[in-house]
Amino acid sequence: MHRQTLATRKKVLRKEHPDTLTTMNNLTLVLGRQGKYEEAESMHRQTLATSEKVLGKEHPSTLTTIYCLAYHLANRRRYTESTTLYERACAGFKDVLGKDHPTTRACR
Repeated sequence: MHRQTLATRKKVLRKEHPDTLTTMNNLTLVLGRQGKYEEAESMHRQTLATSEKVLGKEHPSTLTTIYCLAYHLANRRRYTESTTLYERACAGFKDVLGKDHPTTRACR
């Protein structure tokens, strides 16, 4: 279902549309849960690169993508890289949303 939605969004909205990026991020989470770790990581990184380019490095959606990649890497026991990404996401949420925002608090 997510793959079909992604294909449709890429066709109709294009690859760089924020809704397409959200769908890509959702698909990466499903792939990780299915044990398709390499595919999930590759798509996470692709989504992050596109999100940084289109939305900017401090956009909340970009920060969410960073957080999701960190989560994926932590599940793969790649703690050094995941910690760096978690710290980046949490610092970004604090700067953009404020220290008391629920998303910032959840990130901590």
